[in-house]
Amino acid sequence: MIINFIENYAKLIVAVPEDIVVTKEQIDENFVEITISVNSVDIGKLIGKNGNMINALKTIANGCKAKDGISYKIQVVTK
Repeated sequence: MIINFIENYAKLIVAVPEDIVVTKEQIDENFVEITISVNSVDIGKLIGKNGNMINALKTIANGCKAKDGISYKIQVVTK
């Protein structure tokens, strides 16, 4: 569920939404790493001024931790 939300959110922000790829890697039973691959022209838009956009996504992920007990780490990489 969080993966779908992050992917849809990211596609609304960027100029090249078809290049957004969100992957999830289960590190252990209580930790998941989410990687957002984005076109290099859009990385600034996704991170936002002073990191505000990516911090908003991290805050939502922390809210999910309260519900399901899983910690999430979000990384942004360019293609």
